[in-house]
Amino acid sequence: MAYQIPEEVIEEVRKSNDIVDVIGEYVQLKKQGRNYFGLCPFHGEKTPSFSVTQDKQIFHCFGCNKGGNVVTFMMEIESFSFVEAIRFLANRRGIPLPEIDINANNTSSKQELDILAAYEWLTKLYHHLIRFTKDGKEGYQYLRDRGISDEAIDTFQLGFAPNVRDFTVQFLKKKGFNEALLVNAGLVSLQNDNSVIDRFRGRVIFPIRNHIGKPIAFGGRSIAGGEPKYLNSAESELFQKGKLLYNFDLAKKHIRKQNEVVLFEGYMDVISSYQAGVLNGVATLGTSLTESQAKLLKRYVDTVIVCYDGDRAGVEATYKAANILRKAGCQVKVANLENGLDPDTYIQTYGGEAFKNEVIKASNTYLSFYMRYMRKDFNLSLESDRLAYLDIILNELAKLESVVEREYYVREISKEHNLSVESLSSEIESIRDKQGYSKDKSEEKRYTNRAIRKPTNNKLLPAYHNAERKLLSYMLQDVYIAEKVQQELGAGFNVDAHKIIATYLFAFYEEGNKSDVSLFVEKLEEADLKQLVTEMAMSEVTEEISDKEINDYIRIIKAQHLDIANIQSLKQEQKLAEQQNDPVKAAQIAMQIINIKKQLKQTN
Repeated sequence: MAYQIPEEVIEEVRKSNDIVDVIGEYVQLKKQGRNYFGLCPFHGEKTPSFSVTQDKQIFHCFGCNKGGNVVTFMMEIESFSFVEAIRFLANRRGIPLPEIDINANNTSSKQELDILAAYEWLTKLYHHLIRFTKDGKEGYQYLRDRGISDEAIDTFQLGFAPNVRDFTVQFLKKKGFNEALLVNAGLVSLQNDNSVIDRFRGRVIFPIRNHIGKPIAFGGRSIAGGEPKYLNSAESELFQKGKLLYNFDLAKKHIRKQNEVVLFEGYMDVISSYQAGVLNGVATLGTSLTESQAKLLKRYVDTVIVCYDGDRAGVEATYKAANILRKAGCQVKVANLENGLDPDTYIQTYGGEAFKNEVIKASNTYLSFYMRYMRKDFNLSLESDRLAYLDIILNELAKLESVVEREYYVREISKEHNLSVESLSSEIESIRDKQGYSKDKSEEKRYTNRAIRKPTNNKLLPAYHNAERKLLSYMLQDVYIAEKVQQELGAGFNVDAHKIIATYLFAFYEEGNKSDVSLFVEKLEEADLKQLVTEMAMSEVTEEISDKEINDYIRIIKAQHLDIANIQSLKQEQKLAEQQNDPVKAAQIAMQIINIKKQLKQTN
């Protein structure tokens, strides 16, 4: 492969990044037997068909058939080039790489790298100003007055942009950045007189990082009464508010550890809750939660605690966000912030421990929140309103698959409204029958059952095709078997893709490589071959296979090859007999061809 990074360095990078750890930062994986399973990040699915094998260091999705090793995964998930994927994985493990120009012929990528570098420089500059200079004192005092500690300022790299029109542009121009690029990136604003000014001047800066920790935008908070109060960078290819979550890069390890995430509405809520010990908090970026953000969370976690403001607008936003999250397959809880408080104000008023224990840990289930949310639209002292309210709630309860959950809420409603459990349960069953809900799918929804289920292919493959796949699977894990096949069969497989894989594999072992599927996949250029190899490598094979079984596979493959060759030879003889005007001989040959084809069908 004509890459600018030495092969031995690529190998070191690949081996130092365990595929389960890397993919685990993007997908919630659960171990089942020897493999790990999760929801595929490359296509929408509700039952996990995405499998990761630690001992072979490969992944494969039985749903969309994507597969490969840790480098392939990073290229797919982040749209990285090969070199970009290696660079990312090397940085992840602190492995130095030689200086390479990966974007010499790619103007678009070069501009993106320059924009990223500009944000990196400004993040450091603004943070330095707020922490260590008089120019940042105003911003520093604002954060301290809001209860933000120096440790939190450093963790979130908060900063301050001085209220000087050309401060930022002069700084970046001295670093070699093009003024037009800075305007396009939204870091500075072009005025009518063609002068440029700092977009965020006089504001406290909240760096917005992508999920791999690179600052790609800023949120600026006015501290002198300027409007708007919060100002974000303009959207671009790098920064799309609806696809990102604030603090996701820092929170994701805590999200995986705790198997839940707390969703806030703003930067300050995340930072205040962090100081209170809630480390798994993220926030939307000044907009309502999107389906894309909900799907991102579902990739990592089952449970989302929505902790929005306690005022009416916050409750409405909570209801909308909860339904988007449930649609994405998340289990939703809702933090109960009373008296219209927002999380930051609650923490300032009652303290971090109260917030953790009485708000986050005491979160309500979605059904409890839903019942409270719907109640506001009815006057329950009126019989008609009470019946209408109960109708809505019972219809929602009917959607629950768990009998235990339904019974719990039925008993709560029974006590509150003085109705019998029997009548309520009967009404719910009637609704479930009308809506076509099954009696109880709770067992089907258990992750352990879903994780090991693989989509079945209804099309039966010929015996020789299965024999070739099985043989290649064993060849991938055993050099001895590959050598035996090379001697007895060579590349004489019947399926073209299998011929190519076998040829590559023979060459791979002849170079002195040991059995290593992940490395072999790295050597393949064609994406379809990478996927096919990982699929075969993930197939179930016995650890020890007899020579008899190997010989049987070879015999089946050879028989198919010989029969096809015989048919082709007989067709030539038949054509010659027809040319010599010998219909009897031509008919006899045709019968021979038919008999061979029948035998092939019976064998396959």
